Amino acid sequence: MGKISGIVSRMNQKESLDNYLARDNQLERTLTAKDLIMLGVGAVIGTGIFILPGTVSAQHTGPGIIISFILATLVCSTSALCYAEFSSALPIAGSAYSYGSVVFGELTGWILGWALVLEYMLSVAAVSSGWSAYFQSLLSGFGIHIPKALTGFYDPSHGTYFNLFAVLIVLLIAWILSFGLKSSVRINSIIVVIKIAIIILFVIVGFFYVKPSNWTPFLPFGTSGIFKGASLVFFAYLGFDCVSSSAAEVKNPKRNMPIGIFGTLIICTALYILVSIVLTGMVHYSRLDVSDPVAFALQVVGQGKLSGIISLGALAGMFTMMVTMIYSSSRLIYSIGRDGLLPKFLGKINSKNNIPKHSVIIVTIIIAFMGGFVSLSKLASLVNIGTLIAFTFISLGVIPLRKRKDIDNKDGFKVPLYPILPIVSTLLCLGLMTQLPAETWIIAIVWFIIGLVIYFGYGISHSKLNVNNKK
Repeated sequence: MGKISGIVSRMNQKESLDNYLARDNQLERTLTAKDLIMLGVGAVIGTGIFILPGTVSAQHTGPGIIISFILATLVCSTSALCYAEFSSALPIAGSAYSYGSVVFGELTGWILGWALVLEYMLSVAAVSSGWSAYFQSLLSGFGIHIPKALTGFYDPSHGTYFNLFAVLIVLLIAWILSFGLKSSVRINSIIVVIKIAIIILFVIVGFFYVKPSNWTPFLPFGTSGIFKGASLVFFAYLGFDCVSSSAAEVKNPKRNMPIGIFGTLIICTALYILVSIVLTGMVHYSRLDVSDPVAFALQVVGQGKLSGIISLGALAGMFTMMVTMIYSSSRLIYSIGRDGLLPKFLGKINSKNNIPKHSVIIVTIIIAFMGGFVSLSKLASLVNIGTLIAFTFISLGVIPLRKRKDIDNKDGFKVPLYPILPIVSTLLCLGLMTQLPAETWIIAIVWFIIGLVIYFGYGISHSKLNVNNKK
């Protein structure tokens, strides 16, 4: 009995903020609020902006998708408020993993880290496959065709063995990140600006072809369709939480972290709503249930030549999303290695350019393998459950965070309407989780069982927190 209580005690030990700050001091604080917004917009705005407004309006909302995006933003904003307080109070690497370790204890932190591993790596691998498909389409437009064996995941029955471009784009991004954060952020920011310019170009051109009659009826599926649409487009915002993973590399985090998180949400919401207004005004919503609704709308109004530019925007969108997610993945793995729950070499910082080189390499290998060889279509919904688990704990965690006397957030951001708003955010996240299919829950349970086996088989005995307490 005493042995069991000892294990429970070790699992629930809380890491000290001062210890984390001391371990992260090798990471260079170079990021500004503008850099954070660029990272956030880079992660959130991907191909979804060229697809979701069309398909969701056709199937569930009609032109009322504008309201769905507003509702989704309100739901997402409640979680964002909680993330903003955590990142202001705890300016450390690791996002929800580190926050959970400080506030709830080591096991909860591990579970949240394992959930984020699922979100970050799986989403990049899936997007790398999409990037490859778009790039191959672009090459075919110039008469360049790649051997079929190199165009998709391992599936000999269909003649594909290896997705070459999915692997190459992941390796390219890892190479860019290896030069250090400052250079990577600069490249990411340039491509984000190009991506936003292409979206604005579509909005401006499309505005001249808007017919108000296409917005009638505005709510063809009723209010239930609006709520269904909101639950679907909510996932268009996944990625804003990646901003918090960079807290240990941010100048003046108490000020800049909240600005980065809310700046990301405001810009992304504005772009999603503008595209939705113009798209449903150009073409009747009933015709938008296609794989490329934005390109289709341009062709309908006789602007087919702009479709190529939209493809470039999609490529740029996926590229910046992968930059942010690979960066966030490497910081997450670094944080877990820093604490000893994974091999300690993953928690080492390269003194030459102040990056966790080993964690970048491991993350790159895993993502490149999945993108190159594995079919991810059935696993994509796992990204949603991993994210919502993290959102739930962070929302709920604001309550014990406020009670901690050893954490000084006097001058930092605080969630308004405390404790009502954190509780509302928790309930909203749990509500969205109930909408996920049973298959997703089953696979997620298997994933977390694997995580617990790793924790109890390796992590708990190598944890720096437990090793130090034995001394």
